[in-house]
Amino acid sequence: MSPADTGASAVIRAGAAHPTSPSSPSSPSSSVPSPGSTSAARVAAGVGGHAGAASDADATRLRPGGPGYRRLSLALFAAGLATFALLYSTQALLPAISADLRATPDAASWTVSGATLGLALAVLPLSALSERFGRRALMTGSLTVAVLIALAVPFAPDLGTLVALRTVQGVALAGLPASAMAFLAEEVRAKALVGAVGLFVAGNSVGGMSGRIVTGWVAQLWGWRAALGVLALLAVVCAAVFRLLVPPARHFTPAGAGPRALLRTVGGHLSDPLLCRLYAIGALFMTVFGAVYTVIGYRLADEPFGLPQGVAGSVFLVYLVGTVASAAAGRLVARLGRRGALYAAVVTTAAGLLVSLADAIAAVLAGLVLVTAGFFTGHAVASSSVSRSACTGRAQASALYQAAYYVGSSVGGAVGALAYHAAGWPGTVALGLVAVVAAAGITLYATRRALAERRCRAAHPAAYARS
Repeated sequence: MSPADTGASAVIRAGAAHPTSPSSPSSPSSSVPSPGSTSAARVAAGVGGHAGAASDADATRLRPGGPGYRRLSLALFAAGLATFALLYSTQALLPAISADLRATPDAASWTVSGATLGLALAVLPLSALSERFGRRALMTGSLTVAVLIALAVPFAPDLGTLVALRTVQGVALAGLPASAMAFLAEEVRAKALVGAVGLFVAGNSVGGMSGRIVTGWVAQLWGWRAALGVLALLAVVCAAVFRLLVPPARHFTPAGAGPRALLRTVGGHLSDPLLCRLYAIGALFMTVFGAVYTVIGYRLADEPFGLPQGVAGSVFLVYLVGTVASAAAGRLVARLGRRGALYAAVVTTAAGLLVSLADAIAAVLAGLVLVTAGFFTGHAVASSSVSRSACTGRAQASALYQAAYYVGSSVGGAVGALAYHAAGWPGTVALGLVAVVAAAGITLYATRRALAERRCRAAHPAAYARS
């Protein structure tokens, strides 16, 4: 999950309230066996196993009010905070990095895109490793490696070294989103899962927002290297808190998921048109979001605004809008349906991009609010639909969504910065509008297909009854 992971609690609620597929019947991937499906994963999914056995197992899991539950929640809050503070640590510093290392915006943007691309490439393999070696062990190892790299990042002598370190750091950080949700599903009672996930998600959101704000103000006073050093020390503290508080895993069952089984499951998901559409929608929304938030620092530092580094970094407080929007996504789906909510997200995002073209700080901020609200809504709907549509291999289906999502972030950051370098803010807005129109086109295709199927069912009810 990502800053956009602030939509996860809404995702769970929306998925529970709407158990049917948004635009097509059961997918072909439902017949593909999941490699390494643990008993806890089956309990979380509500499938497999005897009901009485599942109930007995749930009774031994952590519950709200218990010391183990509090320790686990606080440990994962600290882990989420460190993960997303580190993942986007250079985003608010791009103008300062460009000036110091004499790099163009598109070159400097790879300090962000490299990290998200590394995470995108590693999240699926690491999700498989967590099935074999355990969620707790993988999260501990991933966070330790990421923090060690963070301590070295401020001393990078040139842009190439900085990008390389950030890419490896993104690979290391992939172990957290690959394991955290599964760990919670295994160790926490089903009725308390939403609350536990919500606290982890809060750590993601706070980390993604505060990391950018802290680095912006520290860089204004002492430079971007000092800002990354301060963030690294904060990550060390978070990693220590995580290691001290995280309880031992009591419900994990190792599963030997071989490469063939993993590839079979992944191939089944990638051959499912519905899942592929959802992956594309998530990637396109994240392309817009990655482009806007990678470039916004340059936009605010340039004329006619000329804002100092700390003030420009504070614009990331707009992330709080995403928390509200993702929480409201479930209610929006209840009123408009899933495709209706996606259309609303598309319109809101496009309106924000257009409003931000005005050379007035109030218009830019209003545009960011709309883009953020639209993005988080679209992400919440798409990611929850993935969870519901994959009848088996849900961990791999979600990992594929995260991979597509972070590829979109990498593409948006790199191409958005390139567009800004070539054509200014209007170039970045044009890229965002292309991505939004593509997401709308995919949603429209799904709508037309669903209507055609509905007409076929009405015209030939006997045939559908037999099937």
